[in-house]
Amino acid sequence: MSDWPDGRSDRQSGGGRGGYGRGSGSARPEGARVMPQVRRPVPQQQPAYDDGYGDNGGNGYDSGYNTGQVYGQPSRAGGGGGDDYGPPSGRPARTPNWRKRIKWTAITLVTVLVVTSVVTYFWADSKLNRDVDLSKVIERPEAGDGTNYLIVGTDSREGMSAEEKKKLHTGSAEGKRTDTMMILHTGSNGDTLVSLPRDSNVTIPNFKGAESGKLYPNTGRQVKLNAAYAEDGPELLVRTVEYNTGLHIDHYAEIGFGGFAGIVDAVGGVEMNLKEGFKDKWSGADFEAGKQTLDGQQALAFVRTRHAFAASDLQRTKNQQAFLAALAHKVASPSTVMNPFKLYPTLGSGLDSLVVDKDMSLWNLGSMFMAMKSVSGGDGKSMNMPVNGSTGGNLLWDKAKVKQLVEQFNNDEKVTVTSD
Repeated sequence: MSDWPDGRSDRQSGGGRGGYGRGSGSARPEGARVMPQVRRPVPQQQPAYDDGYGDNGGNGYDSGYNTGQVYGQPSRAGGGGGDDYGPPSGRPARTPNWRKRIKWTAITLVTVLVVTSVVTYFWADSKLNRDVDLSKVIERPEAGDGTNYLIVGTDSREGMSAEEKKKLHTGSAEGKRTDTMMILHTGSNGDTLVSLPRDSNVTIPNFKGAESGKLYPNTGRQVKLNAAYAEDGPELLVRTVEYNTGLHIDHYAEIGFGGFAGIVDAVGGVEMNLKEGFKDKWSGADFEAGKQTLDGQQALAFVRTRHAFAASDLQRTKNQQAFLAALAHKVASPSTVMNPFKLYPTLGSGLDSLVVDKDMSLWNLGSMFMAMKSVSGGDGKSMNMPVNGSTGGNLLWDKAKVKQLVEQFNNDEKVTVTSD
């Protein structure tokens, strides 16, 4: 009698399918099948075991912890790329916080803008030549409403080379004389630019010498207005204007030949529309009618020319007003202010050659340029000082109109006086 189970006898007899056990469809018993190897992940805080013998001591044992393969990541052999480090399966990718990024970008830009503005302000403020002391002017009229600037253009050749003098047709005369004198009134009822012809007949009043401090009495001398500047500089010019008009001058600004041409070149020239062409050998002017962009040399010739006009100095003052207003408009335009490659050269050229009074701030200076811009834009008024004749080549002011004009300035009223 056999002790083997029925299934075993089948194998012995060689019957069936040649399998291990009755009813089995596999070539070997279930218990003998090779099971897939499962490798457990290495805990992040627990290093893989290494007994120090390499090859696991030669015992052929492989724990699965020394392969360097991260559990759950497909191997290169499987085409997944073992270094594809992405978020775990089923976990959404972290989206950027755009609101936070925009916030810090805005803060950074504002900080840079503020720092740049502060640095630029102190740089520009340090370049102002505050050489005129209006406290030396005696017996001054009372200040009215609004602000009055006395703007002066001189024939100063300081700092110019012989070649530059020749190019700009300035000559080589020593000292300084005034070619341009204007009063700019700024207020709540519009801005007004009034040219004072250099040939205006005025009385030199009593005054205190700017350098000597000596008091000079009023002798009733009648001279052309530009003679006051030639005699004792800006302080006497301010004193003479105030005495002959009764208007208080709040601030003084002066620029010479070289600085004027430098500013024009720094902004890339100024466009003018000339109704008529003209030439003048004295200033070097040679212009055709129509629109054209004037560079520094041409601009200086334009504002200095008087021999080409029948009205001589009166026409020159009109041309000066038109050009200075256009220049102020160009300097204050976004194409200059927003372009550092234009802004800083313009500021450098202007501030280096600009002479102002000791109380002039950058804010005052900016207000002056903006007022000139408003005049050029049609929001203000430009005119000559009213005249009613001449004597000996000197232009006589219309005293009644001058008095009315000064009253409107002092009361900050809309100017209705005309120069006709």
